[in-house]
Amino acid sequence: MKQQRNFLRKFGFVWVTTLFFLISLAGHWIFAWYAFVNEQKAHQQPLDVKEYLVEVSRDTLENWQSEFLQLVWQVAGLALLLCIGSPQSKEGDDRREEKLDFILRQLDQKKSEAFLRELEKKYPKN
Repeated sequence: MKQQRNFLRKFGFVWVTTLFFLISLAGHWIFAWYAFVNEQKAHQQPLDVKEYLVEVSRDTLENWQSEFLQLVWQVAGLALLLCIGSPQSKEGDDRREEKLDFILRQLDQKKSEAFLRELEKKYPKN
């Protein structure tokens, strides 16, 4: 039971986001149905569920294309570039590492060299 609670807490943002997504998607489809019914009545056409599904699917995909996919690419693309180590993500890392190495050497030359060698074995540079 405790593991389940931890799982829910750990991924709480995902659950809330999924809930918002499902509520907004359901709302979009429900209100699209009412608009479709009104449009069909105005043109004195029979209700055709297949036509509704095509229309609302098209509208949903257009919305996702213009908003959702753009945002996902910005967030996921930047995260991916940071993860794979693009030059933009490493601009300050090398400089900070050199500063830390310098500080370690100033504190204790012998211990710092051994420590830095151990770190290099444990976390080799690419």
